[in-house]
Amino acid sequence: MKILLKAVKHLLIGLLTVSLIAGIISNPIITYSAEGDPLDLKSRSAILMEASTGRIIYEKNADEMLRPASVTKIMTLLLTFEELDNNNMTYDDIVTVSEHAASMGGSQCFFEAGEEQTVRDMIKCIEVASGNDAAVAMAEHIAGSETEFVNMMNTRAKELGMNNTNFVNACGLEAENHLTTARDIAIMSRELITKHPEIKDFSTIWMDSIIHKTKRGESQFDLANTNKFLNQYTGATGLKTGFTSQAKYCMSATASRNGIELIAVIMGADTKEIRNSEACKLLDYGFSKCNIYNDTETLPIDLKIPVKNGTSKYVDYNNIINNQFVLVNESPDMVIKEITLYNNLEAPIYEGDTLGVVQYSVNGNLVHEEYIYAAENVEKLSYIQSLKGLLSKIFMIK
Repeated sequence: MKILLKAVKHLLIGLLTVSLIAGIISNPIITYSAEGDPLDLKSRSAILMEASTGRIIYEKNADEMLRPASVTKIMTLLLTFEELDNNNMTYDDIVTVSEHAASMGGSQCFFEAGEEQTVRDMIKCIEVASGNDAAVAMAEHIAGSETEFVNMMNTRAKELGMNNTNFVNACGLEAENHLTTARDIAIMSRELITKHPEIKDFSTIWMDSIIHKTKRGESQFDLANTNKFLNQYTGATGLKTGFTSQAKYCMSATASRNGIELIAVIMGADTKEIRNSEACKLLDYGFSKCNIYNDTETLPIDLKIPVKNGTSKYVDYNNIINNQFVLVNESPDMVIKEITLYNNLEAPIYEGDTLGVVQYSVNGNLVHEEYIYAAENVEKLSYIQSLKGLLSKIFMIK
């Protein structure tokens, strides 16, 4: 029963957290119409997101469903890293290229049917060279077929709140109804870079190579990053470019400066130069609007959290030292901090139980929160211990 109650408690807290985060993400800080656009972007659609919070700094036609080209591969990579995290495969596992995967056109690494590569090298081929054949081979390795993998992609998209996305393939080649939006690309980009930061070990590679292993022998195949933006913007970390004649030039550009990480999505740019320059413009704008808030003493040093009917009168907690978060279009002196301890905490308390919350708000709007967790167990007093305590109070005995 104790375990069940604890699970329910954590579930409710988790749902509250998700609700609060969703509230932050769904409320853009700055939104401009085309007529009032201070950046005067020429691309058809764009959005700028602060990565740690998901808050929107700028958007233009961000919910228009458009063709994403190879930016599609962000979802393919996200599912790949989730499989790695879930121990369903390792970087050294072998991926065998099928005839279907080898038949992919567009950008490719020219794999032959039956060729084998490690998961690590396939990720490099997807991220660095934007190989359509590599993306489909990885999809088949994970799900058994590209069709089943696409079902996984669409299911994951719905889970992430990508409400205007429909994937038809794993690589981004032109297909009817293969559509998404700038907002949805930002959402999946955020999930990838925040939950799987190791993607940057691949997305920042400028030049590399793999070894083709076929019946004819071995040969080196050089990989050059398709994202030339990496060498054009200070702090650039990725993430994925795309182009087809119908989608035009697209990109999810990520960059980090001074502890602030931004995601700029461009869709439907007429030229590569416009795409890259407008991504730079978005990121420059975003970094000018963001500040780091640093709370060096999240909880007072003398704070005590009382517990009723416990073997200890107080419960120790995990203090939050040097709590940092990003403010968007706000200054640190506008932040109001409020510490809330849950009322009438009663033993038993278990390590990891939530004891309270520290909330930061600006103009009445929640911008960040941190939960206070128990650092120890506090057992409930037994009947004998309770009786002894009562007698001690009555007769002043020890």
